[in-house]
Amino acid sequence: MSPSPAIPNKPYFRRRKVFTSYARAAAADPNVDRWTVPNLCAAYNWPTGLAGGGVIAIVELGGGWVQSDMDAFFQSVNQPTPQITDVSVDGTQNSPNQHIGSSDDPDYEVALDIEVAGASYFVATGKPATIRVYWSQDIASAVQMAANDGCDVCSISWGADEAVWGNAAAQQMEQAAAAATQAGMVVFGAAGDNDSGDGGSTPANVDVPASCPHVIGCGGTFKTAVSETVWNDTPGQSNGQGTGGGYSTIFPVQAFQIGAPPAPAGTQFGTGRMVPDVAGDADPDSGYIIAVHGAQTSVGGTSAVAPLYAGLFAAFGNKLGFVTPALWQNQGAFNDITVGSNGMYSAGPGPDPCSGIGAPIGTKIAALFVAAAVTTA
Repeated sequence: MSPSPAIPNKPYFRRRKVFTSYARAAAADPNVDRWTVPNLCAAYNWPTGLAGGGVIAIVELGGGWVQSDMDAFFQSVNQPTPQITDVSVDGTQNSPNQHIGSSDDPDYEVALDIEVAGASYFVATGKPATIRVYWSQDIASAVQMAANDGCDVCSISWGADEAVWGNAAAQQMEQAAAAATQAGMVVFGAAGDNDSGDGGSTPANVDVPASCPHVIGCGGTFKTAVSETVWNDTPGQSNGQGTGGGYSTIFPVQAFQIGAPPAPAGTQFGTGRMVPDVAGDADPDSGYIIAVHGAQTSVGGTSAVAPLYAGLFAAFGNKLGFVTPALWQNQGAFNDITVGSNGMYSAGPGPDPCSGIGAPIGTKIAALFVAAAVTTA
């Protein structure tokens, strides 16, 4: 597969504030939770004691990571540091500390992806993850190489709206994802952080790769210890800060999306595949405490949701492939999100274009794929 023309994909993380210690981060605001990954996994009823064995691929288009941040993070959550291997697809390299001080410093994305995926996997298995970071300027090529290398799960936290990609490149991305799932690799993609507009020129656009039918689109929620709603920090806007979601203009309605509501009648926007498929905590106000640039910080974004699921599914074992239909056939393995909106679309009972089929109930999802799972109940 030849690389697609350069597409200005962006990382889907959202920063909050920097703390001097994890204890201070947890106590910064008693009314809003910042989650350590193990605590969030516990809140989502993660399984434990699984055999694991799945190799996690993470696609990165820029930025970098350093060992000291990884060691600090995993030590802080009482886990061993996973095995992390960098793989260059097209000459792109792990290049940390090139954008310090920038509001969109991609090092935050890289740290978030590795740390969340690794910690999620460890909670479910009690073993350090095996993570391969694929550095590329083209997402499809990275997915293809990861599948060829035998990876079992792939997490993608970069993307752009369908109009930016165009039909040809989006179809090429879908071909890569379909081939990857046929080879046994599960592919997750962040649904975007700019509400229903997804940063596009109209109030309703969906994001590639998340809109590709063979990618599991991951939307965002605001989760506290007692409630969970759609993530939207800018109510009333369609292009603010909140979860992406809506209907594709490129890919048709998918029969496996059981119960997905159709696009609004008479809409001038997309009427095809609904995005996202699943959801999880993404609001930076209920963010993930990670380590980057030698400090602890709370980070959100739908880019956290893809690696959270990736770590879980890698714990299920090897070569699960195209699992999306099984998820839609077992919606009881997810907590339905019924409150909130992302601009053009609102949540409600059942699937919706804000939160898909809902947030994970880890033990119930594990039971779909692991015959003898040891779970937390």
